[in-house]
Amino acid sequence: MKKLTVGYSTLASRLENISPPKSTEIETVIAVQKDKDIKAKSGLLVLSSMGVTKSRNAVIDATKTEYLLFADDDIEINLDGVMKAIEYLDNHPEVSVLTGMVSDGEKPRKNYPSKVTRLNKFNSAKSATPEMMIRVSNIKAKDIYFDESFGAGSENYLGDEYIFVSDAISKGLKAHFVPITLSTHASDSSGTDWSEKSIQARARVFSRVFGGLALFAKLGFGIKNFKNFGFRNFLRFLFTG
Repeated sequence: MKKLTVGYSTLASRLENISPPKSTEIETVIAVQKDKDIKAKSGLLVLSSMGVTKSRNAVIDATKTEYLLFADDDIEINLDGVMKAIEYLDNHPEVSVLTGMVSDGEKPRKNYPSKVTRLNKFNSAKSATPEMMIRVSNIKAKDIYFDESFGAGSENYLGDEYIFVSDAISKGLKAHFVPITLSTHASDSSGTDWSEKSIQARARVFSRVFGGLALFAKLGFGIKNFKNFGFRNFLRFLFTG
């Protein structure tokens, strides 16, 4: 029986960009956002809605395998790394969320830990969707889904992955970073966006994750990244709800 589903989220215009891993051990599910001309079929979900989190939630619901790896339509899956991640989850049944590494083709996209690290709300803020593999049964049992108020296609167009990992942790599930390269992806991302709109979205992410303690978490993050904010945006970040 297949253990892993790779779940893609895309637009109809980008459907041809997807290059699923060539493995008989892996299922593929593709969620296409809001399109009337494409018909749903096995492995292809056609949604009436827009927004990447809606499509990823549809992928979670459609997944029947033990594990699910989230994927964007412009990534290349590293099959060797994915198999190592499956082996890690097989050997660590207490882990429900695994995050790994993504390469830009030559080197890791960001500074990752050098060893296995248990994730918490303070060290998982940079989590990206193509880095995430989940144990589907545990996620569904705790009713954990992506918050559809966040993510690409919504006003708060970033932070949905961080919220997902934080929700899993809040509900008692364990999340580990494991230094395994899961895929290759372009180096640009919303994580490098420090526009006024992104700063407001980041502030709402922290409010969502930390609730009444958000100001303290924002303060620490803001000081660490002050050079990206500037004083005016730093204050806006602190006091945006």
